[in-house]
Amino acid sequence: MLLFKRLIAFLVTSVTVIGGAGAATAATTGGPREWEIGLQAAGTPVMADIIWFHDFLLWIIGAVALFVLALLVIVMVRFNARANPVPSRTTHNTMIEVIWTVVPVLILVTIAVPSFRLLFLELNVPKADVTVKATGKQWFWSYSYPDQKFEFDSLLVQDKDLKPGQPRLLTVDNEMVVPVNKVVKVLTTGADVIHSWAVPSFGVKIDAIPGRINETWFKAERVGTYYGQCSELCGRGHAFMPIVVHVVTEKEYTAWLADAKKKYASTEPTSSAKVAAKKDAKPRPTELAAAE
Repeated sequence: MLLFKRLIAFLVTSVTVIGGAGAATAATTGGPREWEIGLQAAGTPVMADIIWFHDFLLWIIGAVALFVLALLVIVMVRFNARANPVPSRTTHNTMIEVIWTVVPVLILVTIAVPSFRLLFLELNVPKADVTVKATGKQWFWSYSYPDQKFEFDSLLVQDKDLKPGQPRLLTVDNEMVVPVNKVVKVLTTGADVIHSWAVPSFGVKIDAIPGRINETWFKAERVGTYYGQCSELCGRGHAFMPIVVHVVTEKEYTAWLADAKKKYASTEPTSSAKVAAKKDAKPRPTELAAAE
């Protein structure tokens, strides 16, 4: 008994420490955490609703599973061959048949109402404060700010170039920058094959298809750095095209825009010699093997 109590105390302490460490990480970045078993912390209203809907469904699924388990136990205990040497010859029961038809319908309606509301929230793009076009390429992202007339490429930072605190395989050289508490409309397309622009903390995942423009939106509610990745198998470098969205204050965003217009303004295509050189610096064979 003493050993059992100590084991319980150890488990409770471990969960508390791990949870606290995860919460501290999530407060500064929107990305994966060590020992994480749930969804990433919400950075937008859409993701907050997704988490609520997920938890809501979990309770419903748990209740249904427990109810079915209870029925199975009752059947095994009360209606086995020993307890009922002469089995019942009942063929149907009108009330039970009505209940097992009506109750599942009510459960599905209960699920459908918030589900449709969430879908509408995700697909109904409000009037945008900032518009960004994300173009998936093999294997990096290009971001265009059409209202500001500039574009830049965002490539993976190699392991040897990482600075302390920067996550491996999630850090890029040029981040997508947006202001906090502003509606950002993201237009996605592909330059070669199908990619997928996904940032879990925003509740956003949308395909980038060649020859087609898809659109989505988000409204980040707090300043920070949010990480994502291409979520469509797009070739051997699929695991090496991360997405980084840096959410800043409106004042910082205005200053960044002024610098970005000078830094990225060009009448030439954005696939510069710098981008070509980085593309030639292909991932190491061990990394490619891990990705495949």
